[in-house]
Amino acid sequence: MKRRLLAQATALVLVLGAITAPMAQEVTLRLITGFAENFIYVQRLQLWINKVNLEGKGILQINFIGGPRAIPPFELGNAVKTGVVDMALNTGAFYTNVMPEADFLKLTQIPVAEQRKNGAFDAINKVWNEKGNMQYLARMVENQPFHIYTNKKIDKPDLTGQKIRITPVYRDFFQSLNASVITTPPGEVYTALERGVVDGYGWPIGGIFDFNWHEKTKFRVDPGFYDAEVSLIMNLPAYQKLSDVQRNFLQRQLLALEAENTFWARYAVDEIARQTKAGIQTITFDAATNKAFRDKAYEVGWASAAKQSPEIAARFKALFSK
Repeated sequence: MKRRLLAQATALVLVLGAITAPMAQEVTLRLITGFAENFIYVQRLQLWINKVNLEGKGILQINFIGGPRAIPPFELGNAVKTGVVDMALNTGAFYTNVMPEADFLKLTQIPVAEQRKNGAFDAINKVWNEKGNMQYLARMVENQPFHIYTNKKIDKPDLTGQKIRITPVYRDFFQSLNASVITTPPGEVYTALERGVVDGYGWPIGGIFDFNWHEKTKFRVDPGFYDAEVSLIMNLPAYQKLSDVQRNFLQRQLLALEAENTFWARYAVDEIARQTKAGIQTITFDAATNKAFRDKAYEVGWASAAKQSPEIAARFKALFSK
C-alpha cells in the first residue's frame, strides 16, 4: 500500500514537473527608461517590447515599468549596476556617475553594425562588465547629431555671456566656447527657458517637440556634432543568469532593433523641416568655420576622455573613428 502511494506521489510530481517546465523557462526582465514615456525613443522602445513579449512567450518577457517618475535619469545607471532593475534604455551621459567611460560613446563615428564587426562592441562590453557590472546590449539611436539651441543670436562659435543647459555630453565643448553651463534633467528645461534661467541648451536634432521646447527656442546652430547615444543596458548578473535559449532569443531581438536604426536619418530630415516650420531659425557659419567648429568638438571630446581614462580612450578612439 505504501509502495503504491509512493509510486502515485512520484508520478504526480513528474506530471506537475512536466506541466510547469515550460513556465520555468520564461523569465521576466524589469525595464526602466531614462526618458519620459511620450518621448520618441520610448515610443519606439515600446513597439519593440511588444514584439519581444509576443514572440517570447514561454521564453522571455519584458516588464516596462516606466520612465523618470520611477527612477530619476541620473540615478538609473546605478540602479542597473546594483540590480534594482534588470534593464534600462539610457544614454551614457546619464550614468557617468557610475563610470565616466559611458560618455565616450557619443564620439562614435561609425554605425553600430560596424562596431559589432570591428571589435568596438566587444571593447565596450569589456569595460561595461568590469567597471559598471553591466552588459551593453544594443544601441537603438544613431544619426542624431547634437546641436546648440539658443535664444541669443551668434555670428561665430562663441557662447560668451550665455547660460546653456547641458549634460556631461557637451559640458567641456560648451565651456570651450565660453558658455556658462547648468545641468538639469530634460523635464526641467522648459521651465528654465521660460524663466530665463538658461538662454539655450544642447540636444540632438530630434525630440524637442516632445518636450514643447520649440515654443521657447529661437535658433539652432549648425552643424551638428557627436552622435546621440541611446542604448539598452542590463545588469550583468541578470544577463548571466539567462539560459542559452533566453540569451539567444534576446540577442536576435536586439539585432532586429538595431536593424531599424535607418529610421533615425529620415527622422532627422523631418525634424529639421519641422523646426523651420515652427519658426526656429538656423545659424550657420562659412565652410571653414563649420569644419573647425565640428573638429573642435571631437578634439575637446577625446581630450576630455583621455584625461578621465587614457588607456580606454585610446582603445576606443581607434575603434570609434572613421
